[in-house]
Amino acid sequence: MSDSSALSDLSSLTRPELERWFARQGEKPFRGRQVFRWLHARNAASFEEMTDLSRALRARLPELAWLSAPAILEERQAGDGTRKYRFGLRDGLQVEGVYMPEERRRTLCVSTQVGCAQGCRFCATGTMGLTRSLSAGEIAGQLEAVSRRLAAEGLARPVTNVVFMGMGEPLANLEAVAAAVDILLDDFGPKLSRRHVTVSTVGLVPQMEEFVHRVPAKLAVSLNASSDEVRDSIMPVNRRYPLAELMRCCRNLPEQHARVTFEYVLLGGVNDSLADARALVALLAGFPCKINLIPYNPCPGLPYERPEERRVVEFGDLLAERQLSVFVRKSRGVELGAACGQLLTQARRGTPGGCAPRSPRPDEPPSPG
Repeated sequence: MSDSSALSDLSSLTRPELERWFARQGEKPFRGRQVFRWLHARNAASFEEMTDLSRALRARLPELAWLSAPAILEERQAGDGTRKYRFGLRDGLQVEGVYMPEERRRTLCVSTQVGCAQGCRFCATGTMGLTRSLSAGEIAGQLEAVSRRLAAEGLARPVTNVVFMGMGEPLANLEAVAAAVDILLDDFGPKLSRRHVTVSTVGLVPQMEEFVHRVPAKLAVSLNASSDEVRDSIMPVNRRYPLAELMRCCRNLPEQHARVTFEYVLLGGVNDSLADARALVALLAGFPCKINLIPYNPCPGLPYERPEERRVVEFGDLLAERQLSVFVRKSRGVELGAACGQLLTQARRGTPGGCAPRSPRPDEPPSPG
């Protein structure tokens, strides 16, 4: 077979792109729809599985194209049903994803890069630096690999929501993320609702302004501070796009993106005081938004602590009293190193990373998260 670098990655093409690709090969465009459905609705991992294609076409495709979908290398499950997956990519790199089942929804958190260049001080992934960005097929393929695994356990629709909140900064990989969202929303693919797909960013303002005109998914912004002084100290991106510029961008988003979700990681003794809460109220005054409070999930080697439960409650209560829509996010999969901010792998082949999670003893109750 030819070197894959000279071939087309069909996993990363949107349905219209795939139809045009088949037309260029002298095939009917509907073959593109067939292959798209096999890849993204039926979760096929090889051309040979695509049994409504002729034998001749199935034999020819590997000479023209390849599939970039990742493979599950490891799965670990927490007591609350959360599952942490380690995915292997074709070049030997690895990323992680997290599946979180709840009564009314089953959410998959996917990665968009191997590592991250943003360097947020409280995030384990940021300690890796950036190795490379993922392709659209590698991003959407995390959903397909997990869906295939869970469907084998009898779940007819195992994933209802996808959040781009795993390893990497999604908007630093905007082209691939936009294509991956198109794939996830396509009626011939997973058929997710745009209301059930959320893309998170640290606040890359130019990319945010492009995203809202191109990508029909919800936007979440990692805010994490109510002053430039604090945000500068924990999020280097704030030196490029300070709060005034970030909030100007958020307030000028088009109507379909007007209600932004702000994520606020509560770091013990750093940004969790009532003074911080009052400053946050002032920052968001008159702005239609939702605030997710995320008590910090500690990671060895990083100099931050989880806030006291009392401070989390007081912080959230003050925001609610000021008529802000606020939710305290429950930590999921902490004992797996699968909670928010804890995803970490070895960049190359080898043992998985993570925040040194340990397996509980058989007689030990699961971590409360």
